[in-house]
Amino acid sequence: MNISEYNRCVDEVADGLYRFLLKNTKEHELAQDLVQEAFMRLWERHKEVQAGKGKSWLFTTAYRAMIDHFRKFNRMETLEGDKHKPESADNGYSDLKEVLNKAVEQLPEMQRSVILLRDYEGYSYREIGQITGLGESQVKVYIFRARLFLKKFIGKPEVVL
Repeated sequence: MNISEYNRCVDEVADGLYRFLLKNTKEHELAQDLVQEAFMRLWERHKEVQAGKGKSWLFTTAYRAMIDHFRKFNRMETLEGDKHKPESADNGYSDLKEVLNKAVEQLPEMQRSVILLRDYEGYSYREIGQITGLGESQVKVYIFRARLFLKKFIGKPEVVL
């Protein structure tokens, strides 16, 4: 990958990569840091990465960096003790997008990642498998389970009302 291909990759992938990380981390600054780290790593290895594989390489790198961050954060939280987050008593949603976002937030980490990669970013099952390190059939299982959960969650009357 040369400099112009790298710059084109930045222009084409940065927004989608940020959206993916923001949906998973729910923190703007962390998502920005992870995007920056992924692009930094790509620049360090730009001569090794083929231009056509840049998007997949970036999503894989960012996904792994996010997982590493969560593992480190969870380890630090365990050492410090449990911290309780106050739960909001207001569950009234103003539109379907809020309901869907709340449902996606409640998915297990792996299901959330694969459903976001498939339905939000448009990756194929094979590409998602490469990014997450899962087999194609396992990706399909996670997506099926995630969609089933989302369907049940959205179908609850107390959620929609």
